[in-house]
Amino acid sequence: MATNPFGTSETFYSPLVRQISVFLEDRVGALMRLFQAFEGSSVRVAGMSVVHALDCAIIRLICDPHDKAMEILHSRHFPTSETELLVVEVPEGHGLLSICSALLAGEVNIDYAYPLLVRPTGRAALAIHTDGIDTAAQVLRSRKFQVMSEDDLGPGPVR
Repeated sequence: MATNPFGTSETFYSPLVRQISVFLEDRVGALMRLFQAFEGSSVRVAGMSVVHALDCAIIRLICDPHDKAMEILHSRHFPTSETELLVVEVPEGHGLLSICSALLAGEVNIDYAYPLLVRPTGRAALAIHTDGIDTAAQVLRSRKFQVMSEDDLGPGPVR
């Protein structure tokens, strides 16, 4: 006889990665000043995307460790916001096609995506922002894709 008849057999866990968006004025050297803020710290930029707008730029960053990066950016008065993303390992072969196909089958739209600069597992990885992050994670995991968390982005073994 079950001791907890109303308990669930498995808890759904959606591994998320926090992205930092930094808003910079459209000025020469602004991006360099952003990266100089991390100089001498333990912060490592694992992923980056730059989107230029009319008079500013939005720099999307995945940093390890995230909390230390936010602390540094706030102390230097960079305007920031945070968003949750999925990071999925890209399988060999037609990896991008298979990721897009899986998300299409789950009726999940991709708002934007960009590759990671570091490859924690030795394989390419893609950061994805979707309109349904939990559904996207569930769809990708059900199709045996490796969905990563922030803990997976840390430094791997030394080679």
